[in-house]
Amino acid sequence: MCGIAGWYRRSNQPVSKAVVERMCDTIVSRGPDDSGYFVDGDFGFGMRRLSIIDIEGGHQPMFTPDGRYAIVFNGELYNHLDVRVELERSGIAFRTHSDTETLLLAFAQWGDEAWIRFEGMFAAAVWDREARRLTLARDPLGIKPLYLTKQHGGIAFASEIRALRTLPNHEWDIDDRAVHDFFSFGHVQPTRSIFQQAQSLAAGHFLRVDAGGMELKQYWKPRFAPNLALSSEEWVEETRARVLNTVKRHMLADVTVGSFLSGGVDSSAITAAMSQVAQAPVKAFTIGFPSTSIDETAEAAAIARHLGAEHHVLPLEPIAAGDLLPMVQSSFDEPCAATAAIPIWHLSRFAAQQVKVVLCGEGSDEVFGGYKRQRTAALAARLKPLIKSLGPLSKLIDELPLNGSPWWNYRVQNVRRFRDAALLDNSFQRFFAATEISAPDIRKRLYQESFFDRFDGPGSYKRLEQEYFDEAAHQLDPLEQFMLADLTVHMPGSLLNRLDRGSMAHSLEARVPFLSHDFVDWSLTMPTKMKRRGGTGKLVLREAMEPWLPTGLLSKRKRGFQIPFAEWFRGDFSRFAREAWNDSGARQSGYLRPEAVEQLFREHDASLANHGRTLYAIAMFSCWWQQTKTEGKRAAA
Repeated sequence: MCGIAGWYRRSNQPVSKAVVERMCDTIVSRGPDDSGYFVDGDFGFGMRRLSIIDIEGGHQPMFTPDGRYAIVFNGELYNHLDVRVELERSGIAFRTHSDTETLLLAFAQWGDEAWIRFEGMFAAAVWDREARRLTLARDPLGIKPLYLTKQHGGIAFASEIRALRTLPNHEWDIDDRAVHDFFSFGHVQPTRSIFQQAQSLAAGHFLRVDAGGMELKQYWKPRFAPNLALSSEEWVEETRARVLNTVKRHMLADVTVGSFLSGGVDSSAITAAMSQVAQAPVKAFTIGFPSTSIDETAEAAAIARHLGAEHHVLPLEPIAAGDLLPMVQSSFDEPCAATAAIPIWHLSRFAAQQVKVVLCGEGSDEVFGGYKRQRTAALAARLKPLIKSLGPLSKLIDELPLNGSPWWNYRVQNVRRFRDAALLDNSFQRFFAATEISAPDIRKRLYQESFFDRFDGPGSYKRLEQEYFDEAAHQLDPLEQFMLADLTVHMPGSLLNRLDRGSMAHSLEARVPFLSHDFVDWSLTMPTKMKRRGGTGKLVLREAMEPWLPTGLLSKRKRGFQIPFAEWFRGDFSRFAREAWNDSGARQSGYLRPEAVEQLFREHDASLANHGRTLYAIAMFSCWWQQTKTEGKRAAA
């Protein structure tokens, strides 16, 4: 696991090693164990390494024996030993035991056909010294980040935007569309970044760059191909075997591997599979929220005892927002309002005191249909004809009075959103509506009028649908459409981003066995009836895990990895959010109407509506705004 960075000027102007070193110094938390750099005329790249596999022999950049190809690589390849055997049979000799060397020699042997052969997470840069060609590639699901900036005829890349911002004579202007993304969804949608001049390399793509130009190609994408030949019992047995196999592969390391364990199905399945193959008790790490309705410490402890795991619990007590929010936001170089970012950041810091690697349950909801929002969207689709037939009567919901009862007010708010989602055209549009942190009517109140008119308003869901999904995707059934959107939009944009940043801030490698592309390919052959039935999601996974887990665990309600923002935003969080908004300069940014922001605070404090997610976004945007402006002043100096 590493952080990588480089610059190809393509102008016969030399790249300074000092510039590459400075880029890598900004991402030292991604690789505190080692560093390496290589400069070749108008090209240079480097890395910071977190040593996990072949600790002694995995130094980068790494070169082929003939010196033609050089590589820097961030990630882990769990099947690299299988690929290594195939290469050795072709007469290729190895000098190390590193997966980096396997990837490099595979590229030298097969070119860009090598990427799809690997099971793992990666962002890689290969320099062809003979052809003076740079190839950049990102893993199929977008587990590892890779950002690009194309300026002055050249291209630079890095694991984080902050590394790109150290480049001399580069411009960094805030992208207004990305700001709209953030206040709509709590993150910037791929492949945009918060800056006009930076983008992420799309998941499952590689980019070739040489003196003649740039060529972007996709080498993997999700394909739904239901296999109707297997019985329910066969699907359950196959699921158990597949989970065990992918977890076993993901435990490949020369250091101790632990797990993140909540009381839910996903992390429990991962920890249970680890316990099946581990030679010693698994180190399992849990975060608790004492005296709250979302605390799952007791359930996690019961699972750990049942599995014989070595259980470590971190109770997350209330922390002063003025200390907490800026600290977490500083791990990101874009504004992030993911509710799970705070517990992931704390749990990663806690786990990193004992292990370098953890396995996590992310991806299960996406591939096994586990989200409540998927069920809600399906219900909305079924009720659309009824709601549409009501005509103007459906608007009576808007006339329902709000009072001093939070229970009543929040339900009125949710019913209005359900009604609006039901009237949308398809599951893609309902996906965007379901993953929003603010409803369109809230944004209309909040946004400056010109800002709203540019990016929001009527047809906004349709425009997002057209941006991300082609005509072939519309042939999928409603649940498959929703799952595709989760895998290709929400997964790399939010879920994987928050996991990567929270863990790597503490030099901890987080692996996601459910998101091996081989596992995903297989899961997409499973009929949707095996994934959801009535109100129960992840049906086949629950049945497959029953022999490994305590009786009754799998029937518990999913609570998610979250913190209670609705309640927290009436105390210290609310006070800090107001102060950050007023003092950071974000109030003068020109995006939001100050009087509307203040009105949201008043409504939330009075329990007239639950604006917790939106107010959290305003607080994190304010933290980011202040940090970014401070960093900009330092860079200018």
